[in-house]
Amino acid sequence: MKVLVTGSAGFIGGYVVEELLDRGHEVIGIDNLSKYGVVSRQFDDKSNFTFVDGDVRDTALLVDLMRDVEHVIAGAALIGGISYFHTYAYDLLAQNERIIASTCDAAIKCMREKSPLKKVTYISSSMVFESTNKWPSLEGDQLKVPPPLSSYGFQKLAVEYFARAAWDQYKLPYTIVRPFNCVGIGERRALGDVEIASGNVNLAMSHVVPDIIQKILKGQNPVHILGDGSQIRHYTYGGDLARGIALAMESELAINEDFNLSTSESTTVKQLVEKIWQKIHPDLFLHIVSDSGFEYDVNKRIPSVEKAEKILDFRATTKLDTMLEEVINWIRQAICDGTI
Repeated sequence: MKVLVTGSAGFIGGYVVEELLDRGHEVIGIDNLSKYGVVSRQFDDKSNFTFVDGDVRDTALLVDLMRDVEHVIAGAALIGGISYFHTYAYDLLAQNERIIASTCDAAIKCMREKSPLKKVTYISSSMVFESTNKWPSLEGDQLKVPPPLSSYGFQKLAVEYFARAAWDQYKLPYTIVRPFNCVGIGERRALGDVEIASGNVNLAMSHVVPDIIQKILKGQNPVHILGDGSQIRHYTYGGDLARGIALAMESELAINEDFNLSTSESTTVKQLVEKIWQKIHPDLFLHIVSDSGFEYDVNKRIPSVEKAEKILDFRATTKLDTMLEEVINWIRQAICDGTI
């Protein structure tokens, strides 16, 4: 099939494009390169891939790109780690709303014009469950628990409302996917990053896995973490998530459904730090220091994964040890190259 991927130069977007190309689809990627600038990918020169340097908020451009595609994967968004969505609280809300509105407007227009477009697959976030007090989080709980308190979580919940509203009024079919704590290579320093001190190491606004790896590789000991380390996460490999997103896009059974995409394995932040430390400094004793956390740091993100297993036959199979070894090697080289 022919697929348009918005945000194709992003962290998850790169994994998604690679997965779709490997599955034989023709892919058009669009990205304004505002986060990382120009990034080289191994699939750039593939014959079934076309990249467009453009802004998803340009609805007329999106309409032109969508007119002959069968699927759209809506992945464009401002996104980053916890410090990122505290620093850019308004921009994340305002710009991401414009991005998703433009995407829906273009898709609705193409559907009205009887284009081949079959469905839009929206990439949401585990943060829609930010305010839950019951675990594991089931698909549908986001409509029953209090709304997210952070502007990022609230906006991601709004993405899901856009998807359902476009179906309710215009019969634009949708699938919603929620990645949980993506881990992989390719997440580098963003152009708009502001360095934040964490102990004796200044970090760009990234996610917890690359941040902890950077600290340890740069010699920090004791290692500084946010909070007491009891926060529970489900660290899921980017390649696994991309496979789940592709399965959700392709499946007829996924039309007008939503799915949590995640490993079933729970890991605390403290356990994560211990694993990373053991891989880098197996002969040294680890000291951990707890710093004050951010306002919207969620203590538990524990998904139910049964629906994705049952309907999509999707399971995230990559073990955390395997992910960490890959990312540690990548970040070690990136530090040497001065790119992170």
